[in-house]
Amino acid sequence: MAPSSSLAPAALAAVLLLLVPAMAVDYYVAADGADANAGTSPDAAWRTLARVNAAELLPGDTIRFRRGDTWRGQLIPKSGGDAGVITYTAYGEGPKPLLLGSLDLSPPDIWVPAGDNLWETRPAESLGEPILGTPGAPGPVRWSLYCENGAQATMAYDAATGECRIHCDASGGVGSDIQLIAAPFAVSSNVALQLRFRARASQPFHLPGPVLMKAGPPWTGYSTTRYERIGDVGTEWVEMSRLYGISVNADDGRLTLFLGGALPAGADLFLADLTLSPCDPSAIPLVDVGNLIFDDEAECGVKVFEPDQLDGQGKYWYDEARCVVRMWSAGNPGEHYRHIEGALRQHIVDQSGVGYVTYDGLCLKYGGAHGFGGGSTQHITIRDCDLGYIGGGDQMGGDQTVRFGNGIEFWGAAHDCLVENCRLWQIYDAALTNQNLGSVVEEANITYRNNVIWDSEYSFEYWNRPAESVTRNVVFEHNTCVRAGFGWGHTQRPDPSGRHLCFYTSDATASDIIIRDNIFCEAREHAFSAQWWNREQLPSLVMDHNLWFQSEGAVISYADARYTVDQFAAYQAELGLDANSVAAEARFVNADAFDFRLAPGSPGIGAASDGTDMGAAGPVLQP
Repeated sequence: MAPSSSLAPAALAAVLLLLVPAMAVDYYVAADGADANAGTSPDAAWRTLARVNAAELLPGDTIRFRRGDTWRGQLIPKSGGDAGVITYTAYGEGPKPLLLGSLDLSPPDIWVPAGDNLWETRPAESLGEPILGTPGAPGPVRWSLYCENGAQATMAYDAATGECRIHCDASGGVGSDIQLIAAPFAVSSNVALQLRFRARASQPFHLPGPVLMKAGPPWTGYSTTRYERIGDVGTEWVEMSRLYGISVNADDGRLTLFLGGALPAGADLFLADLTLSPCDPSAIPLVDVGNLIFDDEAECGVKVFEPDQLDGQGKYWYDEARCVVRMWSAGNPGEHYRHIEGALRQHIVDQSGVGYVTYDGLCLKYGGAHGFGGGSTQHITIRDCDLGYIGGGDQMGGDQTVRFGNGIEFWGAAHDCLVENCRLWQIYDAALTNQNLGSVVEEANITYRNNVIWDSEYSFEYWNRPAESVTRNVVFEHNTCVRAGFGWGHTQRPDPSGRHLCFYTSDATASDIIIRDNIFCEAREHAFSAQWWNREQLPSLVMDHNLWFQSEGAVISYADARYTVDQFAAYQAELGLDANSVAAEARFVNADAFDFRLAPGSPGIGAASDGTDMGAAGPVLQP
């Protein structure tokens, strides 16, 4: 018989879970810290986001960024659990810690002439000896050729010419059927890698972009750079290059050319002068640049998608093949402007698949994708965070040019998430959104409250499809939304609109979408746009105690009906929404100073469903 003091395994596990928060650790990060430090006190703070991302965190742990400091790059949070959340927050005095999703393109020596009034960011330069050489040539890393599913190919190296020849007998159906592989080798997030080589083929074909990845299961990618193919290979030699931003520190890197289904049967591919070399990533835009922000937000660049459209000051084009920005400028951009930030196409916080995380008191700016992005999140709290100048990056790449970028997005199967007391401005797409496409998911228990949003294309966007999906209990309350469509991206969009509430086609079964106690003031198009919905979807909406104002045009666009402010009573009667809401001009304390509290005597004072003022409460607001 076991001693009476022993615990059954289940009981012991429960005790251990209860002890986890008590053992929680606070880690500190400062701009003058060092990644070799323990990180457990302000005097032993870490320095970089890479060190934070690599930390082995447990439920209850907290990462504290020093106020007044700035970091560039991407934060990749860890998940907490039922025993406790992981928190990313601030310490010290001063402005909120600033996480920038951008490159500083201000120094004049970054820019080189590229033609009449044209300038380019300086191409990558190698830092040291190459990691790889031409396949088959002597070197520290072994190349191999792998075939499966009936594909057949051989590899031979000619030492006299320095050329590698890949002969394809049977191409296969997909890229993985023929793989040219170099592995293993070390990679580091502190450097980028540049691949250069010459190629020709006996038959022309499209060469897919070589993939930098993990050398074993689960075969994850190690590069932050997006690509679909590296280029066209013909019968004459062509020089090719590709830059890779590195997302990890690892010793099991692998470079793979997926040739299956691409290299024609009977064809020969010749490769020569191949090198994979480290280079400095600090001034290389390894991904698309979604926006250029000049002189501390005095103005923004204008993104074009063809180089021949560069015909005026501040217009720029991103060359995704060479990873350079080309811009029209009357002089060196680094001298014409005092400061230039290049917003990179990656989420500033990539929380894909993450749960039980709290962000509190952070500032995110100048990202070319989403501020907080990533699918299948749960139990996420974003509190007292500022987000400005987000989005504008090319979502698809290649020949498809779709710009995108939301402030805070919950994609796919998101549930039990809260966004409160945040400020969002100058967002290319939606400041706040939960949306889904393709996968059958349930989006549930998502609340947005007491946030202030201005000069964004959409304040809140919602849609969920296919029809088998479910949306329930999404609450948008006590938010102040001002000037939808008045932001930097509106005039650059191919689809300018400007809506506070934008409900696109949403076939999912929905219930309890609650819009209450908000202020919606001025929009370029409509304050509430659900023109893709039908009358049968009305029961899913609960809308009341809102303050609406639109100085001209329709304030409400629902299905086949449009209502101006003067027709607000008809909207209430015909749709049965907003029974206790008001259509009148909101009068703010000082809108020019971004103090969007209601001034004494304004409509909406004391008119919220809980007896307080409509909109968000808070102090004077400054971006």
